[in-house]
Amino acid sequence: MIDIRRCSTLGGANHGWLDAKHHFSFAGYHDETRMNWGDLRVWNDDTIAPRTGFPPHPHRDMEIITYVREGAISHQDNLGNRGRTEAGDVQVMSAGSGIQHSEYNLEDVTTRIFQIWIQPSQRGGQPSWGAKPFPKDDRAGQFVTLASGIAGDEDALPIRADARVVGATLRAGETADYPLGAGRFAYLVPATGAIEIDGERIDARDGAAIRDLDVVRITALEDSEVVLVDAA
Repeated sequence: MIDIRRCSTLGGANHGWLDAKHHFSFAGYHDETRMNWGDLRVWNDDTIAPRTGFPPHPHRDMEIITYVREGAISHQDNLGNRGRTEAGDVQVMSAGSGIQHSEYNLEDVTTRIFQIWIQPSQRGGQPSWGAKPFPKDDRAGQFVTLASGIAGDEDALPIRADARVVGATLRAGETADYPLGAGRFAYLVPATGAIEIDGERIDARDGAAIRDLDVVRITALEDSEVVLVDAA
């Protein structure tokens, strides 16, 4: 099954400095039919104005993956971690038993991110943070694993969940397959472009909730950048 969630139907709010779209219930947006997709709990599409951001705030017991679409995001936390993650790259924070962090767009241009929250396999544990570049050329025509808690994905940023975050860049007309399998939940969003799955068109920033497919076959209708979460 494929449930298309058009960007125009997403919840969210425009706070001036932050224009947030929510694929799942979050903050002031509540929809009983969009609480989660398997262990995937949050997929936020955030547009952050220059020289603004999220002041220090706490998290716990959540795997938080930030995919930077445009601009850059700067992270700082109470463990002493600091970093700047640029467009196309990924940062991961395992909140564990508790962490406090800030995220700012310190750039002179608008930053756009996908922020993805996945429920961990176990609660607690030492919190951690990490970031890694993922050149788009390496993802040309194929899926590359960006973050994962699944054995064998050692080249990806580690998360403490039975889940995987993958990305691909496809030229118009190219096709890429992702093996999903029974009992798994996939959620896919094109960051740019437009794609087709089983005859369904999915435009940039639309979401597609997918399950009961052995293989997800994606065909690019335009040059596209795609992010997919595979979760238990």
